[in-house]
Amino acid sequence: MKSIIKLSLSVFVLAGALYLAAGCKKDGQEGYMSVKLTDAPAEYFAVNVEIVGLEVYSEINGWISLPVNSGTYDLLQLQNNVTVLLAPKTEFPAGKITQMRLVLGTNHSVITGTGIFPLKTPSGTQSGLKINVNMIILSDKTTEVVLDFDAAASVVEEGNGSYLLKPVLRIKAVSQY
Repeated sequence: MKSIIKLSLSVFVLAGALYLAAGCKKDGQEGYMSVKLTDAPAEYFAVNVEIVGLEVYSEINGWISLPVNSGTYDLLQLQNNVTVLLAPKTEFPAGKITQMRLVLGTNHSVITGTGIFPLKTPSGTQSGLKINVNMIILSDKTTEVVLDFDAAASVVEEGNGSYLLKPVLRIKAVSQY
């Protein structure tokens, strides 16, 4: 619980500092952005999720698609501060961003002690999973975001033995250098 409070406070302080620093930028300058993916522990042998896209909403430019290392990721391989590079360092317009949207494919599965089961997704996830953010991309700086795709909270077993994927995402960390 203390680590969640510390993390929340750290993100809040960082967001405030980034917001204040934004007043120093000149319009039209470019910064950089990269995104990594991680996961908190779960009680399955594997939780495979197909990721096909990532978009970021810039207040100035609207939705911008980032180049993404698309594929099927076993979220359980991304525990204990292990990350995978989802979107490599890419030039990105400096300014405020307010949302990220992770776009999933259709190839999802969970491996339990009794077998491999497909993970069905609610229809609303087809347009992408939106994450509200409040950060500033600074010119000539790289902003690195770590997304936590929480497998334990995202997999729901239905009464008939099938499984649903109801994605739970949060920003775990933001750093600028």
